[in-house]
Amino acid sequence: MKHSFITALLVIVSILNITTLCHPNDDILPNPIYQHKMPNGLNVVTVPFESTDIAAFYLVVRVGSRNEIEEGVTGFAHFFEHMMFRGTDKYSKEKYDELLKLIGATSNAYTSNDKTVYHIVGNADKLELMFEIESDRFQNLNYSIHDFKTEAGAVKGEYTKNISDPYGQLEEKIKMTAFTDHTYRHTTMGFFEDVVNMPNQYDYSLKFFKRFYKPEYCTIIVVGDVAPKEVNSLAEKYFGEWERGDYTSDIPVEPYQTEKRCIHLQNASIPPYLSLNFKGPAFSDSEIDVPTLKVIASILFSKRSEIYRKLVVEENKLRRLYCYIPTSRDPDLIEINATVVNREDLQYVKDEIMKTIDKIKSKSLDDKLIKEAVSNIKYRFAMRIDNPGTVAGSLAHYVSLTGDPESLNRLYALYDNINSDDIVNIANKYFMDNGLTIATISSEESELLK
Repeated sequence: MKHSFITALLVIVSILNITTLCHPNDDILPNPIYQHKMPNGLNVVTVPFESTDIAAFYLVVRVGSRNEIEEGVTGFAHFFEHMMFRGTDKYSKEKYDELLKLIGATSNAYTSNDKTVYHIVGNADKLELMFEIESDRFQNLNYSIHDFKTEAGAVKGEYTKNISDPYGQLEEKIKMTAFTDHTYRHTTMGFFEDVVNMPNQYDYSLKFFKRFYKPEYCTIIVVGDVAPKEVNSLAEKYFGEWERGDYTSDIPVEPYQTEKRCIHLQNASIPPYLSLNFKGPAFSDSEIDVPTLKVIASILFSKRSEIYRKLVVEENKLRRLYCYIPTSRDPDLIEINATVVNREDLQYVKDEIMKTIDKIKSKSLDDKLIKEAVSNIKYRFAMRIDNPGTVAGSLAHYVSLTGDPESLNRLYALYDNINSDDIVNIANKYFMDNGLTIATISSEESELLK
């Protein structure tokens, strides 16, 4: 009798433990997320995902252009996206590439405002090798002054290529006009004068690496045919001795914008272009602002919208129209961008966009329309996360914003609570003339839009 009672009790405890690890059925990510916080501050995230022996290994560093607060040294978050592939004493660049090729794995990296992400996708049986080579370069990166200058030159070349594109030029002008204090004022590439001077900043590069490439800034995400116990064990083995740092960035707060700002780029080689940029919210997985704005963007500016049908299909005033809602750690820009057929229609297009926005500031939308937009947003996301790489990439984004991969599920849960009152309130909160930066491209020397 006593034995049966103990057995039953163990079964109940086991069920309770499983419940705490697994997600309710309505989470946007159907797979459970396991987290293991190491003593040195490194967070280890495992998502078992049936994928024919494939594993995605993502290492997220919560440092981007946002953290570049010192004058004269912007662009170093992006620079290290390059520099981290220069090799170590144990694994040279050539040996690192050779190992990945031998195991049939791919490796790359990318940088944004808030993060730098390094990723490998390969055979799950080679997961320990992924841990070994990544832990080596994160803890033992070694480069000479010559290597540094070579890579700095490559970054300058990339900047020059990007800035030769008129849209790249306009993006840089928009950021420098819309922001006065916050570090979102420069792109991930950095200010031009800083990129030009980067080859002279070898000592600063060592300081930057020492500050940010520390476990408390990092999260390892492993998705695929893996078990949390195995992943955690490998993390402890290869990253357990990594010493915690003590540096924090004091990010400047952007002052409230009180006037409309305008910029123009004269260029006759591309179609006329209009960009309306409003100050948006910082990301939150508990506030309704970001998901409501995404619903507004879907209803007002998608290919199914009234204005798209009018300006693109019926009147042939536009070649393209889209709205981008940022998800950034700090308030960033809501972008409404339009490629115009004829320059003479720039003012008309701008007026039509503003009329469309003004309508929802005072008139409630039909609940059915809101639910359809929510369903479409959630469906499109769910369809994308169909392999370990896309799952890990999605989690990497939300980790960069909050440090917690569960923010993904919390954000998408908010969509089901959006109502017509939220649409009106959020539209009035963010689509304001005094928070607007208007940017144009045309063949004319200037465009003065009202």
